[in-house]
Amino acid sequence: MTRTLPSPTPPTAEHPASARLPLLDVLRGAAILGTLMTNVWIFTAPGAEWGVLVGAAAGPSFDSVPDAVAGVLRLLANGKFLALLTVLFGVGLAIQYASAARRGEPWPGRYRWRALFLFAEGTVHFVLVFAWDVLMGYAVTALLVAWLLTRSVRAQHRVMWWTGGVHLVLMGLLTAALAAEGDQDSTLDPGVRDLYAHGGYGEQIAFRLENALALRLEPVLTFPLLVCLFLLGVRLFRAGAFGADATGRRIRARLLTWGLGLGLPLSVVASLVGPELFLVDRYIGGPLTALGYIGLIGVLVDRVRRPGPLLNGLTAVGRTALSGYVLQNVLCMLVAYGIGLGLADRLGEEWHPWWVIGLWAAVCAVLMAGSAWWLRHFRTGPLESVQRWALRR
Repeated sequence: MTRTLPSPTPPTAEHPASARLPLLDVLRGAAILGTLMTNVWIFTAPGAEWGVLVGAAAGPSFDSVPDAVAGVLRLLANGKFLALLTVLFGVGLAIQYASAARRGEPWPGRYRWRALFLFAEGTVHFVLVFAWDVLMGYAVTALLVAWLLTRSVRAQHRVMWWTGGVHLVLMGLLTAALAAEGDQDSTLDPGVRDLYAHGGYGEQIAFRLENALALRLEPVLTFPLLVCLFLLGVRLFRAGAFGADATGRRIRARLLTWGLGLGLPLSVVASLVGPELFLVDRYIGGPLTALGYIGLIGVLVDRVRRPGPLLNGLTAVGRTALSGYVLQNVLCMLVAYGIGLGLADRLGEEWHPWWVIGLWAAVCAVLMAGSAWWLRHFRTGPLESVQRWALRR
């Protein structure tokens, strides 16, 4: 159903939609590079994408100094930046809605084509690059939330709380089931390990397609969470959480206190207990900590008087977020898998985790420098430009 929208109300709540909010670009850049901090361990683990499902690539360890360093980084990233990226997708949806309302255009209107094109991009990304793609799940969620934005604000808040409650119950039941089953066999099939270490590109694509249902399990199980976080992003945007005024700073201070105060300790406890609380860390502690990251990054940005290379790099990555997300996975695939340099198999445990951390830092540097260079010559990122061209057609 498409509805013609009135002008956004109240004006003060929607005013930020008329101008670019610098903090949002920084947050998107941090979310993209932070998501890589999680995914880089998947690319470099035995069995790569499949190793996550069997437990070969899951769970931080603190048994030694190298393991502790890797464990802390994984703890700070696992589920946190993915949740941050999800909230920001909701913010982007709210901005699109406000823009359509100001122009008096019907809604969802053309946005449905944008979501469908995003689903197609995600499908290509899943098949050709990375099994744990998030774009397909975001596209489906965006279609539902776009329709919800035509409902009353009260209805949107009700759905946000309902889906959040359903998610908590579901994660609780799954965690109880994992604890009841006890230790699971995490033995990795040698054939799968060899597939990513030495197999051909076509074989990897065929493996993803043959196991698509299992590899697409995360967005299905977390769909209520995706809806909740999308709507939370809409609510934060309308409340002015990303503005440079006193209201924005006050909201971000609360997010910092409550998000880090609740989410980070929960993740620490879940990680220390063991893999049976992996879902609690990633899907409950992660979203809470992500809200704290919004507040923390906002506080840091507010104190910067003259942007330096780091802030400018994050801003550039944020403005080319879609291209950066896909490119970072392509680079990791070519470095880690046997179809490229095959470093995941060649370096093995002797150089772990230092070379993985180095890979993350190198890819981050490439993305920040590359996106800054690109934006000096073009208005939008490569994939963003393709998307705009396709939608105009």
